[in-house]
Amino acid sequence: MPPLSALRAFSALVEAGSVVAAATQLGVTHAAISQQIRALEKALDLQLVSRVGRKMELTDAGRHLAEGVRRGFGEIQRAVEDVTDEQRQRPLQISTTSMFASSWLVPRLGSFRLAHPGVDLVLDPSPALRPLEPGGFDAAIRHGKGDWSGLEVELLLPAPLIVVASPELLDQANGAAPEGLAGLPWLSELEQNEASLFLSRQGVEKLACPGSVIHLPGNLMLEAARAGHGLAVVTETLVQADIDAGRLQIAMRDVSERAYYLVTRPGLQRPALRAFCKWVRREASVTPGRIVAAPRT
Repeated sequence: MPPLSALRAFSALVEAGSVVAAATQLGVTHAAISQQIRALEKALDLQLVSRVGRKMELTDAGRHLAEGVRRGFGEIQRAVEDVTDEQRQRPLQISTTSMFASSWLVPRLGSFRLAHPGVDLVLDPSPALRPLEPGGFDAAIRHGKGDWSGLEVELLLPAPLIVVASPELLDQANGAAPEGLAGLPWLSELEQNEASLFLSRQGVEKLACPGSVIHLPGNLMLEAARAGHGLAVVTETLVQADIDAGRLQIAMRDVSERAYYLVTRPGLQRPALRAFCKWVRREASVTPGRIVAAPRT
C-alpha cells in the first residue's frame, strides 16, 4: 500500500478539482499536495495526472484509482461515524464506593440530570478498584492517598478516616482507645477490612472482637453504626451530619492523610465524561473542608 497521506492528497485533488482547492481543503500548501501526488505516482510507477500547462487531468489509471479511493475513504468515514456515534450513546460509567455513592454522590445527582439530561449514567458502588479502559469504566472516585500510577488523579475532598459509633456503644468501651475499642463489636465494609488495617496503623496487631465482624455494604454499615451495632471506620466527610446531630461520636482519628480523588485515564475525554468531571469538581468545591489541588499523573 502507498502512504495513506498520499492517497488522501490524491482524493482531495480529485474531489476539489485543483491543487490549490485541495490544499485549502486539507489545510496544507499547494506544494505539499503536488509533492504527495508525485510520491504516489512514484510508489505506483504510474502516471495518475496529466499536466498540460496549468491544467491537470486524470489519466485512465488515475480515474480507476480515484474511484477505488473514493469508495475506500467513504467506507472509512462511515465506520468512523458508526463507532463515534456508538461511543456518544454509550452510558457514562463511574466507579465509586457504596458509602460515597449513597452519602455524597447520589443526593447531588439531581443537579447533574438537570444540567445534562441527555447523559445516561451508570454507577458501580463497589470498593474494588475497577480498571479504567476504553469502552469500560470512564472514571472513578477513589479514597486513598492518590498514588495510582498511570492515571490522571485530582483531589476532590479531604477525607481522613475516623472510627465512629453510637454514644451508647462507646459507653461500653473497656479502657482508652485504641485497645479499649478492640473488644467492642465492629462493622466492616464488604471486600474491605478497614477496621483491622486501621487498628494495625495504631499499633494494635489483632482485632479482638467478642463476636464475628459484621460485613455490610457501605451504606448499610452506616445504618448499623447509627443503630449501635458496632464501631465503623468511615471517612469524616460522609458522617459529619451524623456527628453534628449526635447520632455518632468520633472514637479515634487516623494518622495517615487520605482523601477522595477523581481518577480518569490520560488523554482526550468524550463529552459526557468532560461534563461529569466539571460537574463533580463544582459540587466538591462547595463542600465544607474543600482543599484545592492541581491534577497529577
